[in-house]
Amino acid sequence: MEGTAFWSLAVVAAALVGMSKGGLPVVGMLAVPVLALVMHPVAAAGLLLPVYVVSDMFGLYAYRHAFDRRVLAILAPAATLGVALGWATAAFVPERLVTGLIGLIGASFALRLLLRRGPEAPAKRAEVGPGIFWGTLTGFTSFVSHAGAPPYQVYVLPLKLDKAVFAGTSTVLFAYVNAIKLIPYWALGTLTFRDLKIAAALMVPASLAVFLGVWLVRVLPEKLFFQLVTWALLAVSLRLLWEAATGS
Repeated sequence: MEGTAFWSLAVVAAALVGMSKGGLPVVGMLAVPVLALVMHPVAAAGLLLPVYVVSDMFGLYAYRHAFDRRVLAILAPAATLGVALGWATAAFVPERLVTGLIGLIGASFALRLLLRRGPEAPAKRAEVGPGIFWGTLTGFTSFVSHAGAPPYQVYVLPLKLDKAVFAGTSTVLFAYVNAIKLIPYWALGTLTFRDLKIAAALMVPASLAVFLGVWLVRVLPEKLFFQLVTWALLAVSLRLLWEAATGS
């Protein structure tokens, strides 16, 4: 497995993880599909989890002053419940079903934003009820396939946060979610000592890519930033639908 093709794709996947932790949301969701080209998707998810966790530390430092406390207070407990549900049902829920559902939700929401006509809708308030639903779904899908970004985006994008606050809130929430996923992943056998040795090597490109992501967030105009987020959400959601339909 650890040949030239593996390491080339692993470095790309690690860089995608790092850029996502630097504030480019959804990009990190491409990491598992990229690495799955040379290994089983479940094994790829387990291998990349430590890379996510270490990259989170750099992202947390970069966005230590830019996040929305109310959004995190609503989503973090709900995401904890979602991770617990993912752990409890890991042996029973078909991964393709979850993948297809999240792809459908993300694609529908992205298309609605892209095809919308008329004046922009005003910013919504972060409500508790919808936050519990989308936060639980975020934790569940993040546990099952590292695909927590689409439900998270469905809840947060309508809030129209400043781009730095949006990026920072994403970074803080998923840092928390990834940390609490470590124990159940280890218990389920999807994270091994061999994985940790490989992940340690991948942490270098991932950590460097965090700062590239932070720089891109700073220089991109706000409107372009959110357009890119929406198009990335659509692209990844279509990829998830394809995975669910073909099993690949």
